[in-house]
Amino acid sequence: MRILVTNDDGIESEGIHVLARRLADTDHEVIVVAPDRDWSGASAALGVLHPDVELGVRRVEIPGAPTVTGWSLEGPPALCVVAGRLGAFGSMPDLVVSGINAGLNTGRSVLHSGTVGAALAAQNFGLSGLAVSVDVSDPWHWESAAALAVETLELVIGAPGRSVLNLNVPALPRSKIPGVRWARLAPFGAVRAAITAMTDEALQFELHPSGQSPDADTDQAVVDSGWAALTTLVGVVEAWPDEIDLPSVAPELGFELVPGAELHHVHQVPDASIPSFLRRPLAGS
Repeated sequence: MRILVTNDDGIESEGIHVLARRLADTDHEVIVVAPDRDWSGASAALGVLHPDVELGVRRVEIPGAPTVTGWSLEGPPALCVVAGRLGAFGSMPDLVVSGINAGLNTGRSVLHSGTVGAALAAQNFGLSGLAVSVDVSDPWHWESAAALAVETLELVIGAPGRSVLNLNVPALPRSKIPGVRWARLAPFGAVRAAITAMTDEALQFELHPSGQSPDADTDQAVVDSGWAALTTLVGVVEAWPDEIDLPSVAPELGFELVPGAELHHVHQVPDASIPSFLRRPLAGS
């Protein structure tokens, strides 16, 4: 399988280097295509594209990964994915892995994340994706996030087409993280935006801790408890009225995936195209 690795922190980020090295140790072919600068907060933006404007690209060496071809692109992470999908860097990728982001991407604020936006752009163009983020610390625990990304990789590969998983990893050594739990999105992420200055000519934002106490089955709470959190995301979807008839008798009991459940080898990524779910775009559509 050919894996395209990107991020929103830029091609020089240590996080993407560690991730690429770990993925290069698998049996998959790895290519890195990442922005030439920091595009944090870009979501799934492509930037302004004009037929008469050229975007700069350059070959880049990934430290410690001589078998990995690296490219820097003058554009946001979603554009890196689209360019790769259109064959700009050789054979089209089969899967996109985005990260490792410097800081968590939890809660509904994932809407604004360039790391998550790259994975959702992959979904929109027919591919599955894995977004990977790690909590802030000094030193950074890149290796923990990279190890868990590799451990999660086969789950993504075996998932229904156009699946996107969002993996958030606590700032701990891998040996201190007991495992991965499924989680729903928290109402708030780890930080919130606040306006700190406003004049007739300038507006200044800062990010502050959200100060929220999220429910235990949310991604932020799972990471706060020392586990890694895994959430299935769907980007551009259709929403239909719920017209499903409930059964007149209680159905037989069965096992199902619920927020807060520990990741187990029998679990499968839920297929968001089934009734009662918002539907991911179906393969081939």
